[in-house]
Amino acid sequence: MDHFPTGRASFAPPPDAALELWRHVTELLEDERERVPDRSVTPPVDVPALRAAVAGYDFGAPVRAETAVDEVAALLRTGTVHTTHPGYFGLFNPTPTHLGVVGDALTAAFNPQLAAWSHAPAAAEIEAHLLRFLGGRLGYPAGSVAGSFTSGGAEANLTAVLLALTRTWPEYGTEGLRALPGRPVLYASAESHLAWLKIAHGTGIGRDAVRLVPTGPSLKLDPAALAARIEADRAAGDLPFLVVATAGTTGAGVIDPLPELADLCADLGLRFHVDAAYGGAAALSDRLRPALAGIERADSITVDAHKWLSVPMGAGALLTTDAEGLAETFRVTTSYMPADVHGTVDPYTTSQQWSRRFTGLKLFLSLAVAGRDGYAEQIDHDADLADALRAGLSDAGWDVVNDTPLPVVCFADPANPAWEHHAALARTVVEGGGAWISPVKLAGRAALRACVISHRTTPAHIDALIQTVNAARGQST
Repeated sequence: MDHFPTGRASFAPPPDAALELWRHVTELLEDERERVPDRSVTPPVDVPALRAAVAGYDFGAPVRAETAVDEVAALLRTGTVHTTHPGYFGLFNPTPTHLGVVGDALTAAFNPQLAAWSHAPAAAEIEAHLLRFLGGRLGYPAGSVAGSFTSGGAEANLTAVLLALTRTWPEYGTEGLRALPGRPVLYASAESHLAWLKIAHGTGIGRDAVRLVPTGPSLKLDPAALAARIEADRAAGDLPFLVVATAGTTGAGVIDPLPELADLCADLGLRFHVDAAYGGAAALSDRLRPALAGIERADSITVDAHKWLSVPMGAGALLTTDAEGLAETFRVTTSYMPADVHGTVDPYTTSQQWSRRFTGLKLFLSLAVAGRDGYAEQIDHDADLADALRAGLSDAGWDVVNDTPLPVVCFADPANPAWEHHAALARTVVEGGGAWISPVKLAGRAALRACVISHRTTPAHIDALIQTVNAARGQST
């Protein structure tokens, strides 16, 4: 590698040198893929040593390319929770598909600028095609789907709130909240992802405008409690405008009652959004798709491909049938942008982002090579593994405390309901290095949470997890 140039010459190395470095990187990545199952899911981190190693790069003198690549890989190997490990039963962070990694590499190399359609027509059309495909599987009518790829679910949900505010009060877009006759409020389950608080802060409606509605024993948003809260808020002079249902809550994987909530929103004249960041992937499975019935009635839907669709971070999407409203939400004109092309949509006019990465390619390639049937097979396989995990835990005397067709399994020790006990059990499992699970509170009840999210996970890893949690419980008594 001595002939690989350093300094400014490294920006465009000679072909032989570039190819040799690519070979080195490819061999490193393949070695990592083969060896990660034998490593600890959560390596212990020496914080001072990590910071010293990073600080050693003062950028005062160039470093050999191979040296830099190897040293950064070593930092990542020892300073990362390995979500690519088959024993990672964690927070919707999957092992990425091989084609997803390839897609990210192609995106970086071609570097299309996804702001104006004219600058990246192939990328823009690929993403539009993907949005139509996902929308169709979720039940939106053919030809009606608009939307955009986003950095993740939080940005997609932010887009949904901006769209709802704009469509409910057209003056909001130009005059802001001061033009409204009261305070807008939105509603979500107490089990929903709390990005809503950050979104409310950012949109100016304020965190107190987020109503986290209690759930029933099923951990689903309670339509009766929701209706009562909306009535009370209207009586107090507040302005309800949006109801958010979750299709696959973070804590328990629960799907809110979508048809009932859609009916309620229709009756009360409210916008309806479904956060299906995780659970939306179930639409690719004919077996699990019925669990999402009612989602097609949503004004907008969030799907996160970097969750159960198993592509690398980050890859969210906002889907809607309201192309006109989306265009109004992000409308802007400026002389320095290229002229639009008749019959096309410039991505910057449907997104909070302006300059943007080609997010959709990793999903496009993954779907193209696996096919919808291949994805369905993997999704059903994960659900089967979760069923096996539930059965094994129940047989071992654990209480399974959530009810969902999705592969999120929450379980509690009936002999000791304390939060401290469950947190200690999770810590023991994680420190053992063979698996990663987390403690969780569900409607105030302490439990352990395991999500089958890696396509590398097998029945053997499920058996090992059951043995591990049983051993941790035995050590705590």
